[in-house]
Amino acid sequence: MDDASIKTQSSLSIAILGVGRIGSTFAYQLSKAGHQVTVIARTGSLRLEQLQRDNGIVLHTGERAEVRVADSLDEQTVYDLVIVTTLAHQVNPLLPVLQRSRAKCVHFMFVNFEPERLRDALGRDRCTFGMPAVMATLDEAGRLKPTINSRQKTMHSDQRWVDLFSDAGVPSVLETEMLLWLSCHVPFTVAMESVSVAGHRRGGGATWVEAMNGARGMHAGFTIVKRLKSRLYPRSKSVMASLPVFLIALLLWFVSRIAPMRELMATGLNECRALADKMAVASDKMKPTLPSATQAVLKMKPVEESG
Repeated sequence: MDDASIKTQSSLSIAILGVGRIGSTFAYQLSKAGHQVTVIARTGSLRLEQLQRDNGIVLHTGERAEVRVADSLDEQTVYDLVIVTTLAHQVNPLLPVLQRSRAKCVHFMFVNFEPERLRDALGRDRCTFGMPAVMATLDEAGRLKPTINSRQKTMHSDQRWVDLFSDAGVPSVLETEMLLWLSCHVPFTVAMESVSVAGHRRGGGATWVEAMNGARGMHAGFTIVKRLKSRLYPRSKSVMASLPVFLIALLLWFVSRIAPMRELMATGLNECRALADKMAVASDKMKPTLPSATQAVLKMKPVEESG
């Protein structure tokens, strides 16, 4: 980018695509920090109605941050930054709009198996990546309850956004291997979401069979990523990939019994299915293919509920 003069202490024009728990938290913090924030929610969605009603982001305590509300990204507005917090499988319809837009930078912030594809679609100089580390809930009225822990830092591939988010009260850190980090995180995410969905449906924890399926799928996913990227990153992923399957299964079985964690991760049902499919497709395209890995990652996909 040629606009290196952007300073986080000045007011930036920021658009946020995806105004769920994470996007709403970022919108609230950035607006309170003095930035001009526009939030964009799907046409006809309940979330759009709530935002239009409140004309801002409202906390469960009643505190409010004013934001502009829209149902589409204005392609002619020269935003300093567009933050995309949708899920990976929801981003494809947005790419043409993002490509045509006059936004100076697009910052993708979600677990992503193929971040290079997004980078190539928008251009290396116009595209950055991150991973949120905030917890939040939205109640039925659309009131936000964010939890920002100073020990958990949101990661960014660009120092400018580390400074921007840190100044807005969202502890952040630079990750120079952000694209690799995102790809390597996918097997872990899918396994966690898989057992969480299973436990949520049962009203308790996952069964041992479901936990074993998650553990085998995670191992297979790490194998696929390592074949694609030549290595796993960070070291914690390499350590996890080296653990016996039964130990990973025990971890997943235990985590699925922690109600707050289970209910949070269970919201990733569609993400879990989509990311498992991405890994399976990548496995099938390899030379030679990895049929056993393909089967293992697909076993993590939650089955369709009957009725």
